[in-house]
Amino acid sequence: MVRAPHSPLRIAITTGEPAGVGPELTAMALAGAAAHWPDANFTVFGDATLLAARARAVGVDWVSLVAEAAPGRVASVCVEHRPLAKPAVEGRLDAANGPYVLRLLDDAIDGALAGTLDAIVTAPLQKSTINDAGVPFTGHTEYLAERTNTPRVVMMLAGTGVRPLRVALATTHLPLKDVPGALTIDGLVETLVIIERDLRRDFGLPVPRILVTGLNPHAGESGYLGREEIDVISPALAIAAQRGIDARGPYPADTLFQPRYLDQADCVLAMFHDQGLPVLKYATFGEGINVTLGLPIIRTSVDHGTALDLAGTGRADAGSLIAAIDTAVTMARNRRGG
Repeated sequence: MVRAPHSPLRIAITTGEPAGVGPELTAMALAGAAAHWPDANFTVFGDATLLAARARAVGVDWVSLVAEAAPGRVASVCVEHRPLAKPAVEGRLDAANGPYVLRLLDDAIDGALAGTLDAIVTAPLQKSTINDAGVPFTGHTEYLAERTNTPRVVMMLAGTGVRPLRVALATTHLPLKDVPGALTIDGLVETLVIIERDLRRDFGLPVPRILVTGLNPHAGESGYLGREEIDVISPALAIAAQRGIDARGPYPADTLFQPRYLDQADCVLAMFHDQGLPVLKYATFGEGINVTLGLPIIRTSVDHGTALDLAGTGRADAGSLIAAIDTAVTMARNRRGG
């Protein structure tokens, strides 16, 4: 479906684990939709009764906020009601609602693939609930790749601000012992191609500069602490350079995350999950976002989990979800051409 260039952007929000903070954060974030995103309409996937109750708990007038979507109307919020399998209790997981969580995600993905949605923003879900329901589930990133038939995607977390810190991952949810075997020259080249392309297309960076970490301490110490830097990472960087990609490294991860390096970079590519993300989350937690690069659709998310202990208390901070929505809107604008 091709949308008119000046028609409102259509942004979907999946409300995630019903026992967590996703439903109330959605209400809190959208309370300022008209002021923050005047060129967007929002479709919220979730249980309508649950959303109304959680909105009341955090002081959001959900009845006034939710409006019937209409052609040309901007900053409207509508709910695509998907009923819970069982009533949700704040902070109490129930595997019966695992399929419900996946249905929200599936319906949003279907809309994005069909072109009726311009972007998806996902509130946090609980992997254990889905697995306990009998559905093998590793995470949003892997599920989106499977559902969209995308052979390689890249997880990138980013902090917001004038000079945002972006960290992409060469591998995602793997045991540490499996990481070296998962790194290949071709795989790293494909990852760099995806990062470079999406930073140009979706983030408006004409010539992205990517800094790449090593895998081993001190980037392998010339092979004395491991040969992945020599045998895999450096050859991949050489091929990327031949393709016109500005990717530099491999750098020791313990010294790369300093302003004198980061001020000259648009993204850091780390080799594994807990190599790059602790630094980013320390610097930006609560205002950071998760972006899945390489997909045929736009998907952003928060940088935190379901926060079961905060659900229904009104103490959860919507900053990360607001940033994720803001980034999704910006990416959708860029894909439309401004």
